[in-house]
Amino acid sequence: MLPLLLIVLAIVGLLIVMRREAGAIPALAVLGVLGLAGVLFGASFTGILLLIGALVVAAAGLPALRSKWLTPRIFAIFKKVAPKVSATERTALEAGSVSWDGELFSGKPQWNKLLNFKDDGLREDEQAFLDNQCAKATGMCNAWDIAKERADLPQELWDFLKKEGFFGMIIPKEYGGLGFSAKAQSMVLQKLSANETLMVTVGVPNSLGPGELLLKYGTQEQKDHYLPRLADGREIPCFGLTGPRAGSDATSLPDTGVVCKQVVNGEEVLGLRLNFEKRWITLAPIATVVGLAFRLFDPEKLLGDEEDRGITLALIPRDTQGMEIGRRHHPIGSPFMNGPIKGNDVFVPLDTIIGGPDMIGQGWRMLVECLSIGRCITLPSGATGTARYALGWSGGFTRVRRQFNVPVAEMEGVQEPLARMASLAYISAATVYQTANLIDHGEKPAVPSAILKSQLTEFQRVLLSDAMDVHGGKAVTLGPRNYLGIGYSANPVAITVEGANIMTRNLMIFGQGAIRCHPYVLEELAAKDANDIKAFDKAFFGHAGLIFGNAARAFTLGLGLGKASVPFDGPAAIYAQDIARLSASFGLCADAAMASLGSELKKREMLSARLGDVLSNLYLASMVLKQWKEGDKVEGEEALLHYSCRFLLHRAEQAFVEIFDNLPNRALGKVLNAITMPTGRRWDKPNDDLARDIAQRVSSHSALRTKLLVNTWDKDDGEQRNPLARYNALLVEYERAEKIYRTVNKAYAKGELPQTALHPEARVEAGLEKGLISEEDAQFMRTFEAEVLEMLTVDDFAYDAFATDKSTLIDHNVKPVAKPTSEEAGIK
Repeated sequence: MLPLLLIVLAIVGLLIVMRREAGAIPALAVLGVLGLAGVLFGASFTGILLLIGALVVAAAGLPALRSKWLTPRIFAIFKKVAPKVSATERTALEAGSVSWDGELFSGKPQWNKLLNFKDDGLREDEQAFLDNQCAKATGMCNAWDIAKERADLPQELWDFLKKEGFFGMIIPKEYGGLGFSAKAQSMVLQKLSANETLMVTVGVPNSLGPGELLLKYGTQEQKDHYLPRLADGREIPCFGLTGPRAGSDATSLPDTGVVCKQVVNGEEVLGLRLNFEKRWITLAPIATVVGLAFRLFDPEKLLGDEEDRGITLALIPRDTQGMEIGRRHHPIGSPFMNGPIKGNDVFVPLDTIIGGPDMIGQGWRMLVECLSIGRCITLPSGATGTARYALGWSGGFTRVRRQFNVPVAEMEGVQEPLARMASLAYISAATVYQTANLIDHGEKPAVPSAILKSQLTEFQRVLLSDAMDVHGGKAVTLGPRNYLGIGYSANPVAITVEGANIMTRNLMIFGQGAIRCHPYVLEELAAKDANDIKAFDKAFFGHAGLIFGNAARAFTLGLGLGKASVPFDGPAAIYAQDIARLSASFGLCADAAMASLGSELKKREMLSARLGDVLSNLYLASMVLKQWKEGDKVEGEEALLHYSCRFLLHRAEQAFVEIFDNLPNRALGKVLNAITMPTGRRWDKPNDDLARDIAQRVSSHSALRTKLLVNTWDKDDGEQRNPLARYNALLVEYERAEKIYRTVNKAYAKGELPQTALHPEARVEAGLEKGLISEEDAQFMRTFEAEVLEMLTVDDFAYDAFATDKSTLIDHNVKPVAKPTSEEAGIK
């Protein structure tokens, strides 16, 4: 009995020490005391084993002992197996900052570090811009007119955008810009997302482009000249990075610049001769100034001893001789301005380099540092705005669209996608807002930018597909009345640009995070590069302590022992506690994958993607909880919180299972499964009761629907009719209409109304004649049904409307000319 008791006490004691990451001395004390107790009280064998364990801990855990024999051996092995980090990879790793993503990597997230980023909301001028200028700009858009009739925004809208400073949101007020916060930029783009082309047109100049690059790196002269002109729209910028052979692998630029001298206006000028070919450049067809990325060479060594000077960025006026610009690509689904740029022996002076000669060769660092912010805002905000509009349209449509004498919103087959849409919109809004809040506090979230870009645009893909499904024929028939179809067809653009989602998910989220966010890996690599064994010893054994700590935390929390302390109460507490559990599991699995695969993990993209999926879902769930804690709650929101958190944590656990099933070392996978999920999976998909409740609320005039649609364009006050406002108005009146529907439909079913009263309008008139409803109700229903019918109606066109070459038209209804009979032919 005593040996068993000693072993149990040793395991419990070591788990406590490991979970607290208390170090070697407490572990040594546990094993030493219990070992001596065994020897003294008749359990000699067990006691001796425990004492041997104490010696092993001392030899490996005490710095004075391990540094003499163990550390040098581990350091030698590490230098052989550690992945090589290229200069461009190191630049990307060092760009941006680490915040909550680092806490999730640690396995012991400190929630107060996230909650300490207080949210002060929008400034008065930001909210006013959102309410007024954004509403007016959105109200000037008709998707059909923009996409099919003019392939451009209307001229009056371009003028309005320039006049009101939409292109200068990130430019400080001292340069004539709006000086908006990241949160305000995000909210503006969400509101403009009612039209894809409008959102992209405004978003790109305020994201990765000359404006942001000039702000951070430009010379004072460049700032003074360009920033005021960018702010008021006198200059329209674009940025040329990608090309035929450089897309996701942007570091392999084939475009070149050569340092040279050339006579200009009778004077010898030191400058650059550029040769480049760029594609997929947003705003290029109308840009007045082009930001350009290229590889700079100095073969004559006019600037110094180096010949290859690295990736460099320059700012080139549109009318520069030798540059070909103005042609257009045709982006799928949306005619936003996008096109190629070419240059053949284009000479520019040295002062066109952004930041001047001091920034030569710094182009890649400049780009990735800008991306860490811009990629968090533009496309994630567009996806979030799209989610909210699609949800609003779909909830309204499914309530007024009736089949089998009931609204289709009452059918569970429709309620399932409606609830999913509401959850994805809720998660997206919380994530993009809280991440923008981090930016406003000075963070430059590199890894979260990859999470937001890939995850929220994928949410947009699912959400738009659900919206198309519940709209049915209304959405698959294009025309001016179709508010959904063109945006749906444009969705692949968001999936592909600013880092294709396949690459981002498989290579960037975990690949960058494993080194950048891990508490020790970057230190270990730095110690290797510096051949600093003392620094390596500290980092490596700190890392070892973290592994043991995460294993203990994951196992005990998986058993329900010692719940993590979290600053949440009510329904959020259980989710925060499980994020802590899964964070420990993630930290352990990340280290196990890196240790077992080493540099080979780079090639195991599917494993890397699944590890990234875990991190992504934990990050998204964390942002939902922060938003829940700090925001005002409305009736029905708790159901949406439960649905969203269960959805995300279920996905995280599924990713873990797929990691365990696909690790090359099968035994390691089974051990990790046993440690991290000792009682099995905890989270099922959200249940049907939650889905029904949420779907009812988002398809009705409810507090939850109102909250989900806040800061969208929801007033019918624009130059174009607003479908969201029209659905909202119908939902306000729907309860009254539903009572009348029931009355006349029940009477019809009983045979009290003529069998020819097949349409709602006919039944209303028949019901009035029978005295079942009042004249007031009948007039109400005439107006209500007319508006419903308008919202259900689709467009039709002239037979030849779609043929651009009218000469190819075939008239299928022309009667064939009768062939003459043989007798007639003979007469002729």
